[in-house]
Amino acid sequence: MSDSIAELTGKIQAFVDARDWRQFHNAKDMAVAIAAEAGELMQHFVWQQDGQIEQRTAARRDELAGEIADVGILLFELADNLGLKLGEAMAAKIAANELRYPVAKARGNNLKYSEL
Repeated sequence: MSDSIAELTGKIQAFVDARDWRQFHNAKDMAVAIAAEAGELMQHFVWQQDGQIEQRTAARRDELAGEIADVGILLFELADNLGLKLGEAMAAKIAANELRYPVAKARGNNLKYSEL
């Protein structure tokens, strides 16, 4: 990827500021918007069975990319609005998950860390 989290966040914030939308982007509304956009992403998979999912993702790749981008854009903005460094938060979470899901116990299964 050529764009860093900081670069993309800057572009997102410039877009928001040019439209004077920051007044509407409080933490609660951003979280609600993320959930709404995630719901739009999930809608693509409602009632789809295993054999249909690959076909659907190929046929609607551009639509799915747009929905994923919507979630990402809102997430990047929310993190920045809260003063969080998203890259650092993600790296810390990955490190925590390394401890929660040791390869020897987690490889090849989908159990929650408390069930390993």
